[in-house]
Amino acid sequence: MPIIAFVLGLTLLTGCAIDKGTALAADFEEDWAGAPDVAKIHTTKDNTLPFLGKSTGTLILKDGTSADSVTKLGNELGDYVTRHDKVTGRITADDITFTVVVEERRTREVLALWRSLTADDQVVNGDIDDRPWKGTDRWQIEVTTVDATGAMAVFKDMVADGDRHRPLSNVTSLEVGTEHGVRPRLSVATGFDGGVPAEAIAAYEAVVAQYSVVHASLQPDRVGIVVAESADRDRAGELARRAAPNLGAAVEVTSDSGD
Repeated sequence: MPIIAFVLGLTLLTGCAIDKGTALAADFEEDWAGAPDVAKIHTTKDNTLPFLGKSTGTLILKDGTSADSVTKLGNELGDYVTRHDKVTGRITADDITFTVVVEERRTREVLALWRSLTADDQVVNGDIDDRPWKGTDRWQIEVTTVDATGAMAVFKDMVADGDRHRPLSNVTSLEVGTEHGVRPRLSVATGFDGGVPAEAIAAYEAVVAQYSVVHASLQPDRVGIVVAESADRDRAGELARRAAPNLGAAVEVTSDSGD
């Protein structure tokens, strides 16, 4: 009985819920209910220990919400997460989901990237998430495109400050891939530290310039390429290894026939 009384008393004195993540999620839904342009609210909760926990709240916006309205909501959500440090705020608009952070500069950058991605006809959907690591700000971005040509174009643009998409200023882990079911399939990704798979891209481009590629996966430390059954697999392998000499045995070229 004394222990129960102590716990109940602590709850009343601190105003904290035992399942804090659940309480934060409920507060988020209540606070954003009826907000302009918000079609749905999705929350998750993490009740790690009694009185400790966190929550993620996502505002799913109505179709056709203007860019100005998205920016306004992004700024308002930024103010909200500043006041609620155990809440992660996210917005889904035009099939792109992004995390709003406390720092205004980073929020401006992610809103600008949201604008450029939604305006790009090659992009189907995407996710821009805040993933800090050992005290360092970093982003994790996943983008889906309509085809392999679009995947490579979007990837190169995003890592090299191209014509359409400005890279975010903090370390960014990026993966761009084709939509599910699309052939040829392509996935191209940076390393965890943002390192670009330059040799893997060179190997892929050397092969695709001469042969039909069914599927390819490109990363900084390895490359996997599947050529069409009619292609000369051995010759394609030679081309790939010559273009990526530092990857050595991490260059794998196979045939769609299963060989």
